[in-house]
Amino acid sequence: MKQRIAHITLVVKDYDEAISFYTEKLHFRLIEDTQLSDEKRWVLVAPPGDSACCLLLARAANEEQLASIGNQTGGRVFLFLYTDDFWRDYHHMLAVGIRFIRPPKEEDYGIVAVFEDLYGNKWDLLQPKPDNVHRFI
Repeated sequence: MKQRIAHITLVVKDYDEAISFYTEKLHFRLIEDTQLSDEKRWVLVAPPGDSACCLLLARAANEEQLASIGNQTGGRVFLFLYTDDFWRDYHHMLAVGIRFIRPPKEEDYGIVAVFEDLYGNKWDLLQPKPDNVHRFI
């Protein structure tokens, strides 16, 4: 049997502001933006170099969904962005105004820092050490 996670839904306030953040600040690629109805779009974004798992940006449709924006995991780190050059990406992200809430730290498994997206969801920016790459694939 072969399975994989294709998309992870991220509830957003507005499609266009979310697309702008992910494509302009994080350099994600806009994979698809299809109008499904007057209120709903199918919007997929993926980091550069990989589209095996995409974020599905889904605009909040009711008060309950609005309340979860920025806190879909109860305050824990939600998503993990792996990089081949931590310092390149870290300095770029600082330059475009991305807020880091935990500074870079050398761990046994690699270099990691925690940042927030435009809504406050917590992400790890992580460059695994070469001998630990297999743990993260």
